[in-house]
Amino acid sequence: SEGIAKPYKDKNGAIWIKQGADKRRLTDNNEQVRLFQQSGILYMDEMIIPNTSIDDIKFSKVVQYIRAIHKSDVDDEIEISETLLTNLNVIKDHRLTLGGLLFFGKNPQKYRPAFCVKAISFFGNSIGGTDYRSSQDIEGTIPEIFEETMRFFRTNLLHVQAGQNFNSLGILEVSQTALEEILQNALVHRDYSKNSPVRVMIFDDRIEIVSPGSLPNSLTIENVKMGNAVVRNNLIVSYGSKLMNYRGFGSGITRALASQPNLELINDAEGEQFRVIIPRPEKK
Repeated sequence: SEGIAKPYKDKNGAIWIKQGADKRRLTDNNEQVRLFQQSGILYMDEMIIPNTSIDDIKFSKVVQYIRAIHKSDVDDEIEISETLLTNLNVIKDHRLTLGGLLFFGKNPQKYRPAFCVKAISFFGNSIGGTDYRSSQDIEGTIPEIFEETMRFFRTNLLHVQAGQNFNSLGILEVSQTALEEILQNALVHRDYSKNSPVRVMIFDDRIEIVSPGSLPNSLTIENVKMGNAVVRNNLIVSYGSKLMNYRGFGSGITRALASQPNLELINDAEGEQFRVIIPRPEKK
């Protein structure tokens, strides 16, 4: 029966995992990292990024974060020291942590090129289609990626008047709140042990947001709908709660469902990804 002292090891220190009715020895480094992460022993966003240094930090972003912590708009100059950066977990042993890189880095994709958003607006309803309206690799820090991806949605989705003034820009055909909450969750809660991007796909009949990594630990779709959460990336959640319109209380999916009840959540454990599908209104 399943125990709690994971990962399981034999007397020689080898790690074993279940595979169907059988078991196998775990030798792949990436799989071991994911297993330790699932067990709450390792947090990927606290890992050190090799070859980085304090020169890779954009200090204005750190100042913005400090002012957000203190809820201060004062113009007093803030001195950024290595000790301060270490206390904020932006750096560790003179190098950036993954969380520090993704929120305060000058060019995060220089060191982690796959940690971006790949966004495509297709003609038709098939991912196998070769024609598309628009395609963009969206890079930068997590807040920058969020803003640019929302811009991609606004550009590639229809706007409707919905009773507004003729001269107004109209509102998006799907809930903007739902898009914001799902996208933030995809960026903040994704599995950063997987070297792959968040994917945003717009089809004629739906929108799909796919983030690497299935739900952590024993979380289920029903848990998530009720507002339950397991924090996979502590640093990123902490930074995001100050630098984004992100609360970090696990209530994002609840708000998304309240504003877009027909969205579909799919926890693809076998494919190690989490998919959200938002149907687009039928064209009249």
